[in-house]
Amino acid sequence: MRNRLRRSRHRLLALLGTAALAMAGAIALPGTAQAANVLTNPGFESGSLSPWSCSGNLGSVVSSPVHGGSKSLAGAVSSSDTAQCSQTVAVQPNTAYSLSGWVRGNYVYLGVNGGSSTWTSSPSAYSQLTTSFTTGASQTSATIYVHGWYAQGTYYADDISLDGPGGGGGGDTQAPTAPTGLTSTGKTSSSVSLSWGAATDNVGVTSYDIYSGANQVLSVSGTSATVSGLSASTAYTFTVKARDAAGNTSPASNAVSVTTSAGTGGGTGFTQAAPYLYEGWGDPPAPSTVMSATGIKWFTMAFVLDSGGCNPSWDGSRPLTGGVDQTAINQIRAAGGDVVPSFGGWQGSKLGANCSSASALAGALQKVISAYGLKAIDMDIENTDEFENEAVQAKILTALKTAKANNPGLRTIVTFGTSTTGPTYYGNRLIEQAQSLNAGIDVFTIMPFDFGGGSDMYGNTVAAAEGLKTKLKSTFGWDDATAYSHIGISGMNGLSDQSETTTPAIWTQIRDWSNSHHIARLAFWAVNRDRGCAGGGVVSNCSGISQNTWQFTSITAGFTG
Repeated sequence: MRNRLRRSRHRLLALLGTAALAMAGAIALPGTAQAANVLTNPGFESGSLSPWSCSGNLGSVVSSPVHGGSKSLAGAVSSSDTAQCSQTVAVQPNTAYSLSGWVRGNYVYLGVNGGSSTWTSSPSAYSQLTTSFTTGASQTSATIYVHGWYAQGTYYADDISLDGPGGGGGGDTQAPTAPTGLTSTGKTSSSVSLSWGAATDNVGVTSYDIYSGANQVLSVSGTSATVSGLSASTAYTFTVKARDAAGNTSPASNAVSVTTSAGTGGGTGFTQAAPYLYEGWGDPPAPSTVMSATGIKWFTMAFVLDSGGCNPSWDGSRPLTGGVDQTAINQIRAAGGDVVPSFGGWQGSKLGANCSSASALAGALQKVISAYGLKAIDMDIENTDEFENEAVQAKILTALKTAKANNPGLRTIVTFGTSTTGPTYYGNRLIEQAQSLNAGIDVFTIMPFDFGGGSDMYGNTVAAAEGLKTKLKSTFGWDDATAYSHIGISGMNGLSDQSETTTPAIWTQIRDWSNSHHIARLAFWAVNRDRGCAGGGVVSNCSGISQNTWQFTSITAGFTG
């Protein structure tokens, strides 16, 4: 959680080696042609990627930041994918073309396959890239691309232009054949995986467009795709069309109808009442005592940090196994409960920031998962080293996706701060990257406190949760019930760091609202503070207000989702 109730902070920032960058650098050449732009959707103003195709499904169209118009391309680079987005167009042989585009990001590249390219580093403002090339004697198509660099954060591109004559006139007018054998290869409550047989073309197929009903939802270069952001227990009908470099489009493939899986409990089938328990300070209570007095079953155990070299330990200093934390976990499980470890927090040396790659971070998560046979993990993503670093956000989300793939049934939670009206810029980016990476996050948990002195903690909490619901709906295409089922609330009992007051009565209101809207998770910081000390201020072992011992935990135990 936050500020005065946190531990000392230690940040390490990963740096990109210049030798690795040099491998991809190229010399920029001056533009030469003055003809019309032959690219389609060059400024992404259509609101969709088509006809651009992006590797790893890591591209998305966003509303901010833009260079011109109201849309731009965002490429959510990962540690293993540069999020290359490309478009193939018809061109004329032996002809000069000028390529330019406006880009923003740590490292962004613009070029043509088999030809020239250029790059820049412009993390805080859009910068124009320009290069040129001349087509070969028999060349009739060219593939233009833009991409970032490994683990260097999301890049943005806008107003890309390829100036020169198009490949019309006596060019290619023959459409590809229809893709064959479209079939569903898998489904969840929010996604459908598809595959199909390749189409043929007199020149060559460059991409496949996937349709849900009459709406194009995805464009890919291969013969398989996963359509995400769907609603649970809902029937969808998909078709696929092939497209060539000249823009000729094939007839539709056969149609396949798929009903997404049911999601009990509103879409994820997962609910959890799990207040934080921290063995590092605040006179940690015996969990069996709290469980017996309140009926609580789950605890969020804080915090797993980096003890050096991307090695997980409790608080960065206590052993992962064999110490007081394992003793508490054993006691909880002996009483019929379970735990979800929380990685990160506001301060300390964090695995997300310090592990060198998503695969290394996934390996660190796996050590904890394997040590305790976990059913769920929570990534508490805060502060400038993780929350306000888009590259680290992507690293964390990619590692969680890997953890889910390697541990069937594992539930993943991300926890982050919020404004009174919903996610902030970085919260929105976290959600957008989760969608772009198809990370499969089960619960997006907000921390509705430390608003700067807001007095209406119930109203502000509900408004923040509703803002999160709206963002989840627009990003994933979910209905209200599915969006609520992916929401968590993690409050602060009694006085917050900024002396906002959440009383037992207010927390009861928040719990009842959470039950009536069937959200997935309810937590608070922390059981250590769930003891009365009216006038005691913001301290580690009591709430600062008048209350019964373990009263907030008892209220939380009544959360049913």
